[in-house]
Amino acid sequence: MLIIPAIDLLGGKAVRLRQGDMDDYKIYFDDPAEAAAQFRELGIKRLHIVDLDGAKKGEMTNFETIKRIIAKADMEIEVGGGIRSMDRIKAYFDIGVKYAILGTVVIKDPDFVKKAAETYPNRIILGVDAKNGYVATEGWYETSGTKAEDVLKTYAGYFIESVIYTDISRDGMLQGLNIEATAALADKSPWGIIASGGLKDITDVKNLRELNHPNIKGTIAGKAFYEGTIDLKEAASIAG
Repeated sequence: MLIIPAIDLLGGKAVRLRQGDMDDYKIYFDDPAEAAAQFRELGIKRLHIVDLDGAKKGEMTNFETIKRIIAKADMEIEVGGGIRSMDRIKAYFDIGVKYAILGTVVIKDPDFVKKAAETYPNRIILGVDAKNGYVATEGWYETSGTKAEDVLKTYAGYFIESVIYTDISRDGMLQGLNIEATAALADKSPWGIIASGGLKDITDVKNLRELNHPNIKGTIAGKAFYEGTIDLKEAASIAG
């Protein structure tokens, strides 16, 4: 099971939001590459990067910052936020990104997502962000009428790398992962699920690991790392 630290970019800085609200954030690193260097020293295998500006605007706003992070990371990189064309996917892959996370388009442009999965098999991650059980889009500013499990049915048979399932109500709140909802989605998913939103401390990692669910691939650690409530080395050891 992977422990995947997160770097969320807003205005070129590493921040954490509360419940997806871009007006309610805290800056942790003025230079996000410094955070990546710390993760590299801890032996982390994969890094999660989100261009929050890009998610809101539908553009690759923090592209140059992401290039600098990659130079310091020396690990697998997954990137999301504003990826809405094949050219943008290629641009990220050309600078060393391993996986592209597609979010808003998973709901609004399934044909594009399917084309991306066909062009880059096992390199596309579905970003499924839920608010009160329904998938949110446009950087979490809009809520659709679609449930997470129904989204996955749309892409049955495609070579998707994994699904990042985020409970927006818990994101940045240190309230603990929504393990029940994660496990329920994993039961219905043909791909591995990565839990996100609210990771509090090592207890969450233990509880997720103890499920021993073949479809739970890992979890994303954001605010818990930045606020010092979790030791990533210990978490990685427990995750196995």
